Amino acid sequence: MDKIKIWNDNPSESQAQEIADVLASGGLAIIPTDSVYAIVCDALNQKAINELCRLKGLDPEKNNLSIICSDISMAAEYAIIDDAGFNLIKDLTPGPFTFLFRSSRHLPKAFKGRKTVGVRIPDSATARAIATTLGHPILTTSIEFADDDEAREPDLIAERYGNRGIDLIADAGDGDNQYTTIIDCRESESPEIIRQGKGILD
Repeated sequence: MDKIKIWNDNPSESQAQEIADVLASGGLAIIPTDSVYAIVCDALNQKAINELCRLKGLDPEKNNLSIICSDISMAAEYAIIDDAGFNLIKDLTPGPFTFLFRSSRHLPKAFKGRKTVGVRIPDSATARAIATTLGHPILTTSIEFADDDEAREPDLIAERYGNRGIDLIADAGDGDNQYTTIIDCRESESPEIIRQGKGILD
């Protein structure tokens, strides 16, 4: 597993390009977010998606899948976002939230037949820069960890995943041990928190 050290969650253009190139070639990477470090792949690469799901034991036909987007404009290509949802995302992002929306027809093949997609625009310059450089969303799933130290420390994360098919880890320093807050926005009149995590609604 290769490692890229990113200081202050502020990647250079060359660092963002290197990570995006790994994903574009079908690789898997571990990157920082504003919550738990995440395993990611190119959301438009079916082979990479299958490998990520195999690694985490996910069934793409049953488990909710989420994408990291660089901004609301990118998210709107893959999710049906009404005015209420737009305003909610505008108010809460970048931030540690996952928003559930009805999926658009442009959703990647792994999501075909799925009516729901999770959307993230994290408060992590690294995560957003990778999506920007790639030019489309990143499929994301949180790392597994045994304790708080393993959740937070990139060296321990790399040790856990070193022989499991991960190509690269972007080390931006200590991460968090809290998951995102999940907000169901499919019923625009009454967005509902279905998992309270790090994100706090004002």
